[in-house]
Amino acid sequence: MTTKLNDLRDNPGARKARMRVGRGIGSGKGKTAGRGVKGQTSRTGVAINGFEGGQMPLHRRLPKRGFNKPFRKVWAVVNLGSVQKAIDAGKLDAGKPIDEAALVAAGVVGKGKVDGVRLLGKGTITVKASFTLAGASKSAVEAVEKAGGSVTLTQPAAEAAE
Repeated sequence: MTTKLNDLRDNPGARKARMRVGRGIGSGKGKTAGRGVKGQTSRTGVAINGFEGGQMPLHRRLPKRGFNKPFRKVWAVVNLGSVQKAIDAGKLDAGKPIDEAALVAAGVVGKGKVDGVRLLGKGTITVKASFTLAGASKSAVEAVEKAGGSVTLTQPAAEAAE
């Protein structure tokens, strides 16, 4: 059987009309409108998420754990492989010093609010390039120097390792 566009409609019972509460005793949802009698939940503006009827709630039964440093440094990490890929694609110029601004312009690092860029040693680099970054891992420095390049750190090593 072919259906015509003018015959299209929902299946019976697919759309259910909303219950109109508080509209008289004959509706079956009059007077208290299905909210029960008195008390907090019969009223508007109830917010009792996590309340367990006076029992110690789960979020208070579990032990506190961990600590968040309020002034910790947040590093954008860049791997050597992604830098090499950007150089191969022509987004980065290996002849010029590669710094945070160059990496952001090439799209290797996002523009988010970070304290600096840290170079990590995943992947390989084959071109001679000089980096000026906030931090770098030992393996990254070794790989860059092996390729004939150099790494200059703008932050003290202990601070960059955090």
